[in-house]
Amino acid sequence: EVQLVESGGGLVQPGGSLRLSCAASGFTFGSYDMSWVRQAPGKGPEWVSAINSGGGSTNYADSVKGRFTISRDNAKNTVYLQMNSLKPEDTGVYSCKASAGPLEHWGQGTQVTVSS
Repeated sequence: EVQLVESGGGLVQPGGSLRLSCAASGFTFGSYDMSWVRQAPGKGPEWVSAINSGGGSTNYADSVKGRFTISRDNAKNTVYLQMNSLKPEDTGVYSCKASAGPLEHWGQGTQVTVSS
């Protein structure tokens, strides 16, 4: 069974940090590109960041560039999102996505709330 399980979300004050994890199982993790996508209340999904299967190439949305860092550990079948200098507009449900050609797998998401 394919599973992507996110963790690490929570409530944090503006300027704080969180590290999200996404643990994968049931498929060949090292063959998939990984992405983080977030959805704020009342808004559509927003792509946040991506990393290629080998971990050598990363991309970020302009809204998070310089504050967020994506990484992966293929030995642990896990992708991470280090989020620093968090802002209230970073609030939302963060989901990880695995992609390989036409194949996609999604996690259920973890809530991140940035508020004082």
